[in-house]
Amino acid sequence: KELIVQNPETLILSSLDVDPELQVAFDGADEMDSQFNCIKGGGGALTQEKIVASCAKRLVIVADYRKNSTHLGQQYKKGVPIEVLPMALVPVTRKLQALYKKYKPVVRLAGSAKIGPIVTDNGNVIIDLDLQGNVIENPVQLDEELRAIPGIIETGLFCGMASSVYFGNADGSVLAKTKQ
Repeated sequence: KELIVQNPETLILSSLDVDPELQVAFDGADEMDSQFNCIKGGGGALTQEKIVASCAKRLVIVADYRKNSTHLGQQYKKGVPIEVLPMALVPVTRKLQALYKKYKPVVRLAGSAKIGPIVTDNGNVIIDLDLQGNVIENPVQLDEELRAIPGIIETGLFCGMASSVYFGNADGSVLAKTKQ
Protein backbone atom coordinates (compact mmCIF):
# COMPACT_ATOMS: atom_id res chain seq x y z
CA LYS A 1 0.00 0.00 0.00
CA GLU A 2 1.12 3.54 -0.73
CA LEU A 3 0.14 6.93 0.61
CA ILE A 4 -1.19 9.29 -2.05
CA VAL A 5 -1.13 13.04 -1.31
CA GLN A 6 -4.15 14.76 -2.83
CA ASN A 7 -3.66 18.00 -0.93
CA PRO A 8 -1.17 18.98 1.77
CA GLU A 9 -3.59 18.23 4.59
CA THR A 10 -4.88 14.83 3.45
CA LEU A 11 -3.11 11.53 2.92
CA ILE A 12 -5.17 8.76 1.40
CA LEU A 13 -4.11 5.14 1.68
CA SER A 14 -4.17 3.50 -1.74
CA SER A 15 -2.63 0.62 -3.69
CA LEU A 16 -1.00 0.14 -7.06
CA ASP A 17 -4.21 -1.56 -8.20
CA VAL A 18 -6.01 1.76 -7.79
CA ASP A 19 -3.14 4.18 -8.46
CA PRO A 20 -0.58 2.36 -10.65
CA GLU A 21 1.29 5.54 -11.60
CA LEU A 22 3.05 7.46 -8.84
CA GLN A 23 4.46 10.94 -9.20
CA VAL A 24 7.25 10.27 -6.71
CA ALA A 25 8.43 7.45 -4.46
CA PHE A 26 10.73 7.96 -1.48
CA ASP A 27 12.85 5.09 -0.22
CA GLY A 28 16.11 4.28 1.47
CA ALA A 29 19.04 2.31 0.09
CA ASP A 30 21.68 0.00 1.48
CA GLU A 31 24.21 1.63 -0.84
CA MET A 32 24.24 4.02 -3.82
CA ASP A 33 27.04 4.49 -6.34
CA SER A 34 28.11 7.60 -8.27
CA GLN A 35 25.97 6.51 -11.27
CA PHE A 36 22.75 6.44 -9.15
CA ASN A 37 22.64 2.63 -9.01
CA CYS A 38 21.55 1.19 -5.67
CA ILE A 39 21.68 -1.98 -3.65
CA LYS A 40 18.37 -2.37 -1.84
CA GLY A 41 16.63 -5.25 -0.15
CA GLY A 42 18.65 -5.64 3.02
CA GLY A 43 15.29 -5.80 4.78
CA GLY A 44 14.02 -8.46 2.36
CA ALA A 45 11.32 -6.54 0.45
CA LEU A 46 13.34 -5.98 -2.72
CA THR A 47 10.73 -7.18 -5.24
CA GLN A 48 7.92 -5.09 -3.76
CA GLU A 49 10.22 -2.06 -3.45
CA LYS A 50 11.32 -2.45 -7.08
CA ILE A 51 7.71 -2.66 -8.27
CA VAL A 52 6.83 0.55 -6.43
CA ALA A 53 9.98 2.28 -7.75
CA SER A 54 9.14 1.21 -11.31
CA CYS A 55 5.68 2.78 -11.01
CA ALA A 56 7.09 6.15 -9.93
CA LYS A 57 7.99 8.96 -12.29
CA ARG A 58 10.71 9.93 -9.78
CA LEU A 59 12.50 7.80 -7.21
CA VAL A 60 14.09 9.82 -4.42
CA ILE A 61 16.57 8.03 -2.18
CA VAL A 62 17.13 9.24 1.39
CA ALA A 63 20.08 7.68 3.21
CA ASP A 64 22.92 8.49 5.55
CA TYR A 65 26.45 9.28 4.36
CA ARG A 66 27.63 5.70 4.99
CA LYS A 67 25.55 4.57 1.98
CA ASN A 68 27.36 6.92 -0.44
CA SER A 69 29.90 5.04 -2.62
CA THR A 70 31.76 5.35 -5.86
CA HIS A 71 31.08 1.65 -6.65
CA LEU A 72 28.50 -0.74 -5.23
CA GLY A 73 30.09 -3.10 -2.72
CA GLN A 74 32.46 -0.45 -1.45
CA GLN A 75 30.46 0.26 1.74
CA TYR A 76 27.67 -2.35 1.94
CA LYS A 77 29.30 -5.67 2.78
CA LYS A 78 26.26 -7.98 2.98
CA GLY A 79 26.12 -8.48 -0.79
CA VAL A 80 23.38 -8.25 -3.40
CA PRO A 81 20.01 -9.60 -2.23
CA ILE A 82 18.37 -11.96 -4.72
CA GLU A 83 14.76 -13.16 -4.33
CA VAL A 84 14.41 -16.79 -5.40
CA LEU A 85 11.53 -19.26 -5.78
CA PRO A 86 11.84 -21.82 -2.95
CA MET A 87 11.86 -24.80 -5.34
CA ALA A 88 14.82 -23.26 -7.20
CA LEU A 89 16.98 -22.50 -4.16
CA VAL A 90 19.53 -25.29 -4.69
CA PRO A 91 19.73 -25.01 -8.50
CA VAL A 92 20.10 -21.21 -8.32
CA THR A 93 22.74 -21.47 -5.61
CA ARG A 94 24.73 -23.95 -7.69
CA LYS A 95 24.38 -21.81 -10.82
CA LEU A 96 25.63 -18.74 -8.91
CA GLN A 97 28.60 -20.72 -7.57
CA ALA A 98 29.49 -21.84 -11.10
CA LEU A 99 29.07 -18.43 -12.75
CA TYR A 100 30.63 -16.14 -10.14
CA LYS A 101 33.86 -17.51 -8.70
CA LYS A 102 34.75 -14.22 -6.99
CA TYR A 103 31.37 -13.99 -5.20
CA LYS A 104 29.74 -16.33 -2.69
CA PRO A 105 25.98 -17.03 -2.63
CA VAL A 106 24.67 -17.25 0.94
CA VAL A 107 21.10 -18.23 1.81
CA ARG A 108 19.73 -15.63 4.22
CA LEU A 109 18.61 -17.47 7.33
CA ALA A 110 15.88 -16.50 9.77
CA GLY A 111 16.84 -15.49 13.28
CA SER A 112 17.16 -17.80 16.26
CA ALA A 113 13.37 -17.99 16.69
CA LYS A 114 12.93 -19.87 13.37
CA ILE A 115 14.88 -22.56 11.58
CA GLY A 116 15.55 -22.18 7.86
CA PRO A 117 15.72 -19.37 5.35
CA ILE A 118 13.96 -16.03 5.61
CA VAL A 119 10.66 -16.09 3.72
CA THR A 120 9.69 -12.88 1.93
CA ASP A 121 6.20 -11.37 1.90
CA ASN A 122 5.89 -13.03 -1.52
CA GLY A 123 6.65 -16.50 -0.11
CA ASN A 124 10.12 -16.65 -1.65
CA VAL A 125 13.61 -16.92 -0.15
CA ILE A 126 16.63 -14.63 -0.28
CA ILE A 127 20.15 -15.43 -1.38
CA ASP A 128 22.71 -12.74 -0.63
CA LEU A 129 25.45 -12.72 -3.26
CA ASP A 130 28.38 -11.93 -0.96
CA LEU A 131 30.83 -9.83 -2.97
CA GLN A 132 33.82 -11.12 -0.94
CA GLY A 133 35.36 -7.64 -0.72
CA ASN A 134 34.93 -6.92 -4.44
CA VAL A 135 33.09 -3.94 -5.90
CA ILE A 136 30.59 -4.26 -8.74
CA GLU A 137 32.16 -2.73 -11.82
CA ASN A 138 29.05 -3.08 -14.01
CA PRO A 139 25.85 -3.33 -11.93
CA VAL A 140 23.58 -3.17 -15.00
CA GLN A 141 25.28 -6.20 -16.56
CA LEU A 142 25.26 -8.14 -13.27
CA ASP A 143 21.55 -7.39 -12.77
CA GLU A 144 20.72 -8.61 -16.30
CA GLU A 145 22.80 -11.79 -15.87
CA LEU A 146 21.21 -12.62 -12.53
CA ARG A 147 17.64 -12.02 -13.70
CA ALA A 148 18.27 -14.36 -16.65
CA ILE A 149 18.77 -17.33 -14.28
CA PRO A 150 15.54 -19.37 -14.02
CA GLY A 151 14.18 -19.25 -10.48
CA ILE A 152 15.45 -15.77 -9.69
CA ILE A 153 12.46 -13.47 -9.23
CA GLU A 154 14.32 -10.18 -8.74
CA THR A 155 17.58 -8.68 -7.55
CA GLY A 156 18.36 -5.88 -5.14
CA LEU A 157 20.22 -3.99 -7.85
CA PHE A 158 18.19 -0.88 -8.66
CA CYS A 159 20.00 0.36 -11.76
CA GLY A 160 19.14 3.71 -13.29
CA MET A 161 15.94 4.06 -11.26
CA ALA A 162 16.81 6.85 -8.81
CA SER A 163 16.45 10.44 -9.95
CA SER A 164 17.85 12.12 -6.85
CA VAL A 165 19.39 11.31 -3.50
CA TYR A 166 19.74 13.06 -0.15
CA PHE A 167 22.59 11.85 2.06
CA GLY A 168 22.45 12.94 5.69
CA ASN A 169 25.97 13.67 6.94
CA ALA A 170 27.34 13.03 10.43
CA ASP A 171 27.47 16.79 11.11
CA GLY A 172 23.75 17.20 10.33
CA SER A 173 24.26 18.69 6.87
CA VAL A 174 22.67 17.14 3.76
CA LEU A 175 24.36 16.29 0.48
CA ALA A 176 21.80 16.46 -2.34
CA LYS A 177 22.49 14.96 -5.76
CA THR A 178 20.27 14.93 -8.83
CA LYS A 179 20.81 12.73 -11.87
CA GLN A 180 21.48 14.73 -15.00
